[in-house]
Amino acid sequence: MKALVIDDDDGIIQSVSLCLGLIWPDSDINWCHLGNEGISMVRETSPELVVLDLGLPDISGYDALKSIRSFSKVPVIVLTVRSDEDDVVRAFKLGADDYITKPFRKFEFLARIQSALSKFYPRAEDTGSIKTKYGNLQFDSTLKQLIYNGKTISLTSTESNTLRILLDRQGKIVSYKEIEQELWGHNVPNSVKVIRVYVNRLREKLELNPKNPRLIITEPGIGYSIHPTGPRS
Repeated sequence: MKALVIDDDDGIIQSVSLCLGLIWPDSDINWCHLGNEGISMVRETSPELVVLDLGLPDISGYDALKSIRSFSKVPVIVLTVRSDEDDVVRAFKLGADDYITKPFRKFEFLARIQSALSKFYPRAEDTGSIKTKYGNLQFDSTLKQLIYNGKTISLTSTESNTLRILLDRQGKIVSYKEIEQELWGHNVPNSVKVIRVYVNRLREKLELNPKNPRLIITEPGIGYSIHPTGPRS
């Protein structure tokens, strides 16, 4: 495991390093205190995991996350003291894979790290991957990309998993709770709003008119359904 911790608190860096060492004794853990330095390290060292604080001395953790997402799909776990709804939703909207508040519980932290990594680095024997074709939509969840109407579209890890969940139940209604449990495996604060963020991002990439979707259909008060060959009448 090659990880990068971006945090200005040496105590947190040490705690995260010790936690990761429990599961991956031979892990290579780098760290830095500054957001700009962290961005450069992600670009130069290609870590398999980034743990990111939002309160950095030089730039906002949000800006660091946005910059990382502009060139990398690496799983990013936000670890912060901020617990307000707006902070959580904003982080997920910018591409965070999970959001954990300080102080954190060691085993919950590790479980959530493993959950994020398992979705980004699926094992060959895992049965949760999808590589299939629905009309004009060809989707490969392992590569995290799809071809739709002849256009290749790159997806983030969570966008890919959200699409996989819907396609796995195509034509059926998938509840917010089902999506939450499949995405994270645990309760996430304001999960409905976060899921809406991901679905809206998918619509921006897939729908001809995202405000009048024909592929991913909202089921009011319940969740979503997907209809690759067109919505039901």
